Amino acid sequence: MATGDVKLLGYFSSPFVLRVRIALNIKSINYEFIEENMIRKSELLLKSNPIHQKIPVLLHGERPICESLIIVQYIDDIWTTGPSILPSDPHDRAIARFWASYIDDKLFAVLGELKTARGEEAMTSLAKKMSEGLLLLEDAYVKCSKGKTFFGGESIGYLDIALGCILAWLKVIERVANMRVLDETKVPNLVEWADNFRHDPSVKDVIPDAEKLMELYQMFIAKEHAAET
Repeated sequence: MATGDVKLLGYFSSPFVLRVRIALNIKSINYEFIEENMIRKSELLLKSNPIHQKIPVLLHGERPICESLIIVQYIDDIWTTGPSILPSDPHDRAIARFWASYIDDKLFAVLGELKTARGEEAMTSLAKKMSEGLLLLEDAYVKCSKGKTFFGGESIGYLDIALGCILAWLKVIERVANMRVLDETKVPNLVEWADNFRHDPSVKDVIPDAEKLMELYQMFIAKEHAAET
């Protein structure tokens, strides 16, 4: 398929956008990445996602698909020649969707607190909540992976994408809170999984650099401080 047939509207720092980029890479799909300005949103974005006006949006032959995990499933359904992303077994598929919902409901809620958490105590609390949320996923990884490298088996799958998209932002939390979140003493299997995930060919060239995310976070804090003074 020609690059022009598939476009992705997004922003480099968005973990939701990263999910889609990884899925496209897994399927070896050529696509055009259109970086959005989230302050001055493009007409294309507003037209493609008029309900929420958010990224990511996948344009497939000019037809828009919205919401990251819905897009990932769409990619898996449409491009069947590449590696499968969702499990083929109905029970395994249901379990993967359950934990993906847990990640979106629990971990992203904690990640969202980065915008409002101020001071050492607040950041330590945030890091502890994220660490506690990962404890359940440590057990889920052991059960879902069945002794293999990823949640999805020997290759990256749906749940790997759902969780792995926040790894770079976890580095930011660890640095700001001065506390390990992915702690090998508490979640040793997830620590090993995270290292394998980051270095996978479908991930390594699109996962955001933690230093750039840290700079983005510091710029946001500086703007917030300037607005308050």
